[in-house]
Amino acid sequence: QEKLDMSMYPVESIRNFSIIAHVDHGKSTLADRLLEITGTISKTDRNKQVLDKLQVERERGITVKAQSASLFYNHEGINYLLNLIDTPGHVDFSYEVSRSLSACQGVILVVDANEGIQAQTVANFYLAFEAQLSIIPVINKIDLKNADPERVEKQIEKLFDIPTDECIRISAKQGTNVEKVLEKVIEKIPPPQCNTADPLKALVFDSTFDHYRGVVANVALFGGEIAKGNKIVSAHTKKRYEVSEVGILTPNEQPTHKLYAGQVGYLIAGMKEVTEAQIGDTLFLYKQPVEPLPGFKSAKPMVFAGMYPVDQTEYNNLKSALERLTLNDSSVTVHRDSSLALGAGWRLGFLGLLHMEVFNQRLEQEYNMSVILTAPTVPYKAVLSSAKLIKEYGKDEITIINPAQFPDKFSVSEYLEPTVLGTIVTPHEYIGKIIALCQDRRAVQKDMLYIDENRVMLKYLFPLNEIVLDFYDALKSLSSGYASFDYEDAGYQAADLIKMDILLNGNPVEELSTIIHNDKAYATGKLLCERLKEAIPRQLFEIAIQAAIGKKIIARETLKAYRKNVVAKCYGGDITRRMKLLKRQAESKRLMRKIGNVEVPKDAFIRVLKRETDK
Repeated sequence: QEKLDMSMYPVESIRNFSIIAHVDHGKSTLADRLLEITGTISKTDRNKQVLDKLQVERERGITVKAQSASLFYNHEGINYLLNLIDTPGHVDFSYEVSRSLSACQGVILVVDANEGIQAQTVANFYLAFEAQLSIIPVINKIDLKNADPERVEKQIEKLFDIPTDECIRISAKQGTNVEKVLEKVIEKIPPPQCNTADPLKALVFDSTFDHYRGVVANVALFGGEIAKGNKIVSAHTKKRYEVSEVGILTPNEQPTHKLYAGQVGYLIAGMKEVTEAQIGDTLFLYKQPVEPLPGFKSAKPMVFAGMYPVDQTEYNNLKSALERLTLNDSSVTVHRDSSLALGAGWRLGFLGLLHMEVFNQRLEQEYNMSVILTAPTVPYKAVLSSAKLIKEYGKDEITIINPAQFPDKFSVSEYLEPTVLGTIVTPHEYIGKIIALCQDRRAVQKDMLYIDENRVMLKYLFPLNEIVLDFYDALKSLSSGYASFDYEDAGYQAADLIKMDILLNGNPVEELSTIIHNDKAYATGKLLCERLKEAIPRQLFEIAIQAAIGKKIIARETLKAYRKNVVAKCYGGDITRRMKLLKRQAESKRLMRKIGNVEVPKDAFIRVLKRETDK
């Protein structure tokens, strides 16, 4: 391949933009059309979501990673370089969206002409609005027979204050009007504010691990230029590297001679360790230090789950797979953890449930690792009151990720649980059911707004642990799939939390203890006991499975003992003979119960700790 010369594109003719929208409103399809029009990829029928490269994205039909591509477009005789970033739509990946926006000067906001504005549209609009980017509204899917672009234009005007005549109506599938989008991008979005004469300043906004070349970092240049052979330094690790290749992504890697200020591309610099290319890092030339860029706020994990290798011999392989995958998906947090039943493992923090499933699926597909994931929990806090504990921890507020570290209520002045501000956009006929569902989840209504005559936007303050498991599924099934949901972090609030232990014959089982709200304790305790009764194999003695809060037992199931039929040899004869044999058996069982201890098999743990799928 011959290398491209990127000096033909001065800063004035560069446009960096990304495409944002709700799930399934056609971001990746629009990206395909833009790639075809600019001749970046050849026009064939096979171009379906070209930028969704991961297997998990192909299978689920969703975008998980933000992907960038450079397009060359000639408009009114000037050659433009357009850097496009296709972003995910799900709330779990909003961190990817906010990262992508840092490398852009404008966005295309795609809205489905059929569905109208949905929760994620609102959230992504505000992300772009706060970043002060210019916004181009695009109404997609006008070829559908139920499309109603006029209604959607009114919604956009009412919610976002964007005049209706600025909206472009397109059909990304058929390619109608897509050229207009490119022209609008060139007119409305400003070129990046930077200069090639400045010293090099590059922001790493994404990175992947390649088995042969080490770490491939995606960079946006905010000043200067970079070429093969340059010596660069990372502001984060202070290590020195020599650049071995630079280039642009036309979705596939295309090496170039140099990259200049304002351009977006990739660079390979022999970073061997996974921890070296931190996302949000600033790169500069050796002996020409610059003020590092502000980087990104680190993502706040909302859901924690334990991850353990199925077999402890796999521990080291899983460790290296985790390191490589967290490099590519930087919003996962990893802490070492170990459990009596499942051995050594990690406590991983995710941005949501879908994120957790996708992460698990990628581990299986890309690294061939099968793992055990425990039930997801959320991080709680406790404000300590006992001087001894405050001295031990060195602060009076501690975060509890693992139920084993839960302090008892005598040494705590209050417990805090995380809350989120949820936005629900729904057709108005489902309001009643949805309000009932939210109240059942201990939510507090904050706002209710009619977007137009048949769409409503509800705002609720939810406790995070109520929505983390199955709220989204319940919402979708109540509203026949029409309601959409989005949430943002809303800090902590005081709550009546307790720790529930599971006892087997009076002995607590560490791994099964959970932190739970007082109101929900009985129902959860009963469910856990019932599930354990099915999972634990019967023994020769009776097992009492109990859920306890402190000393108080709130639920119990009894697993009956196996019994030999001792009266089989009696036929006829006196009743006292039968009673004597049965009494002797009962005494032996009682003795056995005293000395017998219950070993819970590993697969029983997995069945109980796994998320309920059959509800």
